[in-house]
Amino acid sequence: MSMPTRTISAARVAALVGSFDRSPAYAGLAEALSLLVGDGRIAYDTRLPSERELTEALAVSRTTVTRAYAVLRDTGYAQARQGAGTFARVPGGRQQVRDRALLPRPDALDAIDLGCAAASAPPGVAAAYADAAAELPAYLGGHGYFPVGLPALQEAIAAAYERRGLRTDPDQVMVTPGALTAASIVATAFTGPRDRVLVESPVYPNATQAIRNSGARLVGSPVDPEGWDLGAVGAALREVAPTLAYLIPDFQNPTGHLMSDEQRARYAGHLRRSGTVAVVDEAHQALALDGQEMPLPFAAHSPSTITIGSASKSTWGGLRLGWIRAPRERMEALTRARLGLDLGAPVMEQLVLTRLLADPGPLLRAHRARLREQRDALLGALAEQLPDWRWVRPSGGLAVWCQLPTASATTLVAEADRAGVFIAPGPAFAAEGGLDRFVRIPWTRPADDLTEAVRRLAAAWEVVVERGAAGAARPRRVMVA
Repeated sequence: MSMPTRTISAARVAALVGSFDRSPAYAGLAEALSLLVGDGRIAYDTRLPSERELTEALAVSRTTVTRAYAVLRDTGYAQARQGAGTFARVPGGRQQVRDRALLPRPDALDAIDLGCAAASAPPGVAAAYADAAAELPAYLGGHGYFPVGLPALQEAIAAAYERRGLRTDPDQVMVTPGALTAASIVATAFTGPRDRVLVESPVYPNATQAIRNSGARLVGSPVDPEGWDLGAVGAALREVAPTLAYLIPDFQNPTGHLMSDEQRARYAGHLRRSGTVAVVDEAHQALALDGQEMPLPFAAHSPSTITIGSASKSTWGGLRLGWIRAPRERMEALTRARLGLDLGAPVMEQLVLTRLLADPGPLLRAHRARLREQRDALLGALAEQLPDWRWVRPSGGLAVWCQLPTASATTLVAEADRAGVFIAPGPAFAAEGGLDRFVRIPWTRPADDLTEAVRRLAAAWEVVVERGAAGAARPRRVMVA
């Protein structure tokens, strides 16, 4: 299914390139435009402004724009089509940036993938890589293994917790290749086949699989469409007495709920009484989209908490970096468990993240602004085209949890797949089965894509309603949740 031609105005390009290097101007403009395409701020296959329009918007010579566009074409960041204009590309083509496990069908290049709740890189990531590359040679004379992380990155992560009101020393931080590895390390260190772990339901399925791999038994604790039932949480903790409790208090994945300080304090009290250690996933913590003041970290209410953080949602998934923040007395067990899995995260990416955390404000502001625009476009389209669906408007995070009028999520997903839009059904997030009245829809694509995706979903839903709940099985594919 073909997408309508996407365009970007000259005024928008001028705002995005800002004060680019003008020595020489054509090279600086070409570099700025290639970074915009690489960062995803100018989406793949977007028609760029004409040379005349961009010349006027930037107040430069026509030769500057002509030469800059020529550089983009020569380096693979643009393609000229006779009579149609110049279009954004990436070197090697779109196939080079798609994973066959996520999009296995050969005809899926025009599909809109909303099964993956991860955004493209915000402005600043490419520049941080370039700066880190200049710093990398200083590390090449050593073995390159840092089992708990580069000291500079440990310090930067600890400082970020300090700014949020949680005293943290660098030796309480372990850097990992992503949050899933962090969850695996925690589960390996502190659980075994006879242990029970309380997990929310619905819940981030990849993390619970990482915990399940340790042999622990998962026990579900329902999270309602309106939020947490802390009375039920307390009863479950008393009855089950789990070793660990895995929870996502910051824009819970997939519901988007945000736990208040008062709720965190109550939850912490239940944990103390049951002797259970909280494993808190903060992957979405930095993604407050409405300018609200965020609650204190859960560990401020429960000092025994083991916190998992990630750069994947707040920065870019390709960094593949996460971390564990834990009480000092637990670090030895975590280190032993970690050495059975790997010997450290890549040095280059750690240098990149250290630079980004030194001044995270500009990157996060741009990232949140883009996500806020995309969220509002998605929710507006859902309200207009699928008015019988229900949801609670999330104030942050990356996705909305939609309740369907009937238990038809699995059937809808199959029909939507045929319509060229991929979404995740509720049962994928269920710790113990069920949830076929729900689907999760991320707002991690450009607004135009999201509007088109909802149009396709509405058409697919109409087919499901006409046909009834029975339908083809959902196509199986790897899901990055």
